[in-house]
Amino acid sequence: MKKTLLGLVLGSVALASLPAMADKYVIDTKGAHASINFEIQHLGYSWLTGRFNEFSGEFNYDPKDVAASKINVTINTNSVDSNHAERDKHLRSDDFLNVAKFPTATFVSTKIVQDDGEEFDIIGDLTLNGVTKSVTIEVDKIGEGKDPWGGYRVGFEGETEIRLKDFNIKQDLGPASQSVKLKLHVEGIKQ
Repeated sequence: MKKTLLGLVLGSVALASLPAMADKYVIDTKGAHASINFEIQHLGYSWLTGRFNEFSGEFNYDPKDVAASKINVTINTNSVDSNHAERDKHLRSDDFLNVAKFPTATFVSTKIVQDDGEEFDIIGDLTLNGVTKSVTIEVDKIGEGKDPWGGYRVGFEGETEIRLKDFNIKQDLGPASQSVKLKLHVEGIKQ
């Protein structure tokens, strides 16, 4: 009996000393509770906006240890949508996204740094148009909690800016249009 009790106590201590595991979430694209949007200046006179309609991803998130969190996302580049069919055809060409050769773009986090409270930076590798570069996404946590269907969700918004030439996008859109802003809204469902 003493050996059993001792074993239980030691086992409990060993389990308590293990680091907490980050919860796994799937990005809710089926319910349209996530979006990948972009905006770029048009000739320096206005903003052209659009989005990618098809993407998927998952992330691990531990609010007590944000640095242990991870995210990966895959984007169908053919799903680019700027609300203009001819422009979208041009965006899919080798002048821009070259979707025939590179039908997907990916983002895989390599490091997460907590800034202040529920703000943090996600550093990761963005692969777009056959080029992989490290980018930093500035993220704000929107909230988390139970949903009406018995699940648990957490949501974030993020923003980054990338230079077109860094990703081998050859089309020169003029001096005001050398970079594109990416605006991300992510809601994950706990698995």
